[in-house]
Amino acid sequence: MTISNNNPQLKERILSALDKIRPYLKADGGDIELVNVTPEGIVEVRLTGACGSCPMSQMTLRAGVERALIRDVPGIRRVEAVH
Repeated sequence: MTISNNNPQLKERILSALDKIRPYLKADGGDIELVNVTPEGIVEVRLTGACGSCPMSQMTLRAGVERALIRDVPGIRRVEAVH
């Protein structure tokens, strides 16, 4: 499946999935923002606030963010943090 970055429905589904996990990040003083979606199904996000410098951010990214996006948005293969 090819994912177009210009697909507004895809962007809305991703943002909706991020909104579901955002309260957990905010509880620890952090947040997340969508940066890009590649045609290969890789979602690039930026962790902000306390999450940006947290030593556990990679685990949060894989166990929380990536799992939620893959579950809720068909075609998403991976999530990567960008700075």
